[in-house]
Amino acid sequence: MSAAAPAATAAASDKKEALMKCTVDLKENIAVPTRLLLGPGPCNAHPKVLQSFNTPLLGHLDPVFLQIMSETQELLRYAFQTKNQVTLPVSATGSGAMECCFANLVEPKDNVLVFVGGYFALRMVDMATRYGGVVKTVTKPAGQAFDLKEMTAAINEHKPNLVCVVHADTSTGTLQPLEGLSAVCAQHNALLLADCVTSLGGLPVHIDAWGVDAAYSGAQKCLSCPPGVSPVTMNERAMTKVRNRKSTVASWYLDLTIVGKYWGKERTYHHTAPITMNYGLHAALRMLAEEGLEERWKRHRETAELFWAGLEKMGLECLVAKPNRLPSLTSVKVPAGIDAKAVQTYLLNNFNIEIGGGLGETAGKIWRVGLMGFNSRRETVTLLLAALTEAIAAVKAAPAAGSAAAAKL
Repeated sequence: MSAAAPAATAAASDKKEALMKCTVDLKENIAVPTRLLLGPGPCNAHPKVLQSFNTPLLGHLDPVFLQIMSETQELLRYAFQTKNQVTLPVSATGSGAMECCFANLVEPKDNVLVFVGGYFALRMVDMATRYGGVVKTVTKPAGQAFDLKEMTAAINEHKPNLVCVVHADTSTGTLQPLEGLSAVCAQHNALLLADCVTSLGGLPVHIDAWGVDAAYSGAQKCLSCPPGVSPVTMNERAMTKVRNRKSTVASWYLDLTIVGKYWGKERTYHHTAPITMNYGLHAALRMLAEEGLEERWKRHRETAELFWAGLEKMGLECLVAKPNRLPSLTSVKVPAGIDAKAVQTYLLNNFNIEIGGGLGETAGKIWRVGLMGFNSRRETVTLLLAALTEAIAAVKAAPAAGSAAAAKL
């Protein structure tokens, strides 16, 4: 190197790069409204859960936080009605919990059978395919559930390694019974995976009694917690599959043989857990246990029945027949000639109420109304029915009333 080189390097280091300018107006804060969240999720978090977020932050290996972790796992076992050792909250939303199950349970060339009745079963298909599974599907129209005879015939035909079912379909409001299915799966040594995102904490879930090998859920629905951590449970049959894989789990972050050691007896560092979100889930699960599962299920059912009766008086129909209708989420058929989105916009602008619209084939055809967790109350139903009545009437009148009325929508 020449003698001049060090001087040139020093001169270059003295130059200051031009900084990009911040384009955000820091004098104005975004005004966040208080909404009543009655869509498919998230629902409004319980005030006690929100209060828990003020708990002092701890390290993710702090002995007190480890105690909270252990209690959270035991409370999750109660919620799932399982004794599974591997029961833990994944540091992700419900879709992350879904991916955790597929990343661990699906190897290249595994035969995967997915019963498709809605949008989230299609997401199962996508994930299983991405992890190398050979996926077969059996399909039902939106709002219909499979019977055990149909499911048995499909399993006998395809002989899968993994059977995937959405227990509570968030896209359609359909409840898929799981009783008796595990015995059919066992005949082919197949594992049974259940999506319990919209059922856990709001309607009966019996993981051990039903023989479900793996299941996942979300915090932001019937558990009354904000999204960000999501429960997963796997029994020993499922974990034997995970431990005996021929290939390494493709996702390091979601590999249960690694993250399981953080949530297991070892408490070995894996990642920096979202401490505050775990406080929230812990608080939500404690309230679930204090209320009692059967009382929580009863409350959701009674609230839903009240809502359904009100819809009937309004002349509105539900997509799903009552025997297979979720108490936590109701899909309401949009009346002929009514703009579904306009009604949703009216509710948001005039009542600060959010309800959801349809997904995929049901887009514009249904509203999805969630009465979950903290929002599963009589007063919520009374307000919603009155607001929905006004919104539909306003949308009907809007074309004739002119642009001023339409603008209020």
